[in-house]
Amino acid sequence: MGVVYQVPSVRMHLIDTFDRGVRSSPDGLCFTMADDTQQMTYREVAAASHRIAAKLRDSGLGKGSKVGVLSPNASIAFVCILGALRADCSWVPLNTRAVPKDLIGLLELTECELLFFHPSLAPLTEEIRVALPSIHTAVAIDGIEEWMAAEGATVPQPPHDKDHPAILFPTGGTTGRSKAVQITHAMAELMNLGFAAHMPEPESPPIMAMAAPMTHAAGPICFPVFARGGTVVIHDGVDPQALLESIQRHRVTRIFLPPTAIYSLLAQENVRDFDYSSLRHFIYAAAPMSVSKLKESIEVFGPVMTQTFGQAEAPMILTVMSPQEHADALAEDPDRLASAGRPSLVADVAIMDDDGNLLPAGEVGEIVVRGSIVMPGYYKDPEQTETTRRAGGWHGTSDVGRMDEAGYVYIVDRLRDMIISGGFNIWPSEIEQTIHAIEGVADVAVIGLPDEQWGEVVTAVVQMKPELPELDVAEVRALCKEKLGPVKAPKQIFFRELPRSPAGKVLKRTLRDEYWSESGRAV
Repeated sequence: MGVVYQVPSVRMHLIDTFDRGVRSSPDGLCFTMADDTQQMTYREVAAASHRIAAKLRDSGLGKGSKVGVLSPNASIAFVCILGALRADCSWVPLNTRAVPKDLIGLLELTECELLFFHPSLAPLTEEIRVALPSIHTAVAIDGIEEWMAAEGATVPQPPHDKDHPAILFPTGGTTGRSKAVQITHAMAELMNLGFAAHMPEPESPPIMAMAAPMTHAAGPICFPVFARGGTVVIHDGVDPQALLESIQRHRVTRIFLPPTAIYSLLAQENVRDFDYSSLRHFIYAAAPMSVSKLKESIEVFGPVMTQTFGQAEAPMILTVMSPQEHADALAEDPDRLASAGRPSLVADVAIMDDDGNLLPAGEVGEIVVRGSIVMPGYYKDPEQTETTRRAGGWHGTSDVGRMDEAGYVYIVDRLRDMIISGGFNIWPSEIEQTIHAIEGVADVAVIGLPDEQWGEVVTAVVQMKPELPELDVAEVRALCKEKLGPVKAPKQIFFRELPRSPAGKVLKRTLRDEYWSESGRAV
């Protein structure tokens, strides 16, 4: 009888992912701001993170402690995140554009004890500290050198505990009060492995431009870059001209943006004047993308568009559509560009009906996922956790979709975005796709507005490209009626700038609340 070998599971702490980069490229550039300030090598970042971790440990913080970081994108802010992880604390990402009440609620929920903050947010930090005396320490990141432990201080590597939350990730933003997802070290490890498997860059370490907020997906997906000893070029927000120039100047190989931010790049008159030959993966996620804008993106940026679908509860890479799959779809089946790709190597994805039955190809239901990439639950919120549980151990994403015979997933809409008009269930996404394709449209959101006769009427809120005139309402309605039928054609069309979250998502809840406020009802 032969020898039986048991392959051990990897089970890495999230800081181990960063330390792989330190070992492979100690003198390589880890962080730089887009304007070439705040440049730090892996060796320098590692030393600073040890000093921060040592100070946290000396302050009595460690496993089970929660550390918040309240800052726009900045190299020093990310070093604070790494220091908190190295001390075995859990990172609480804080949206700098959130109202104080929501930040206070999240910090109270997560039992945060220490807060790193950007000096520009000192007044907000003081307001938070007055409301929450439990935050016993607040440290301005521009004074971090004086606060951290002495040079040369180190801490032992944190023990591996796959079930311990590395991140308490806030959710909600576009739909209501935030909850805190427990992203464990095991979940983070799977996410990193998923990105590594589906987005290889074997020629050299990746160079990633981070312009979307680090408090959202853009922050965690830096870790696969760290593992390769790559560079993160940090932008404080999406400035289209600065970002296009940065891709060319820094020879960026990957970038992540939500579709609305990509639309702002495409709207630049000189978008075709830059060199994008370094790009390998232009990752888009967080919302469905207009097929017409996607085709334009492939034409402008090259065969590099890469889609992922995920959520904090099952982070970032449940499905993937590679650059090659985009090219194949464009050549052979353009309708497939509307899909979110096929299940990734780290997730099991299916479609489920309201009774818990898995559906065959082509039928519409809730997109569900299972596997170790799914959260153990919302922090201190078993009731809300239970609302995500589905039959057979599946997690419900609250996204409605279908899967074709080849395994491609198509997101129809969010369950909560469904419009019920005259007894018909109407999904806004296909109406938005139709209007997106009209020349001059920068973005569009379709919502239901109250109506005495129909319950809700389909309403399109359209944002035009800068300095372009509004469209003829009758022509837009006629086009939608021709392509989608009279039930789905918008009965009302408004032109205005759309409200957005810091991650670039259109805030449909804000739109809906605004237009429904005078109706006296919410459904």
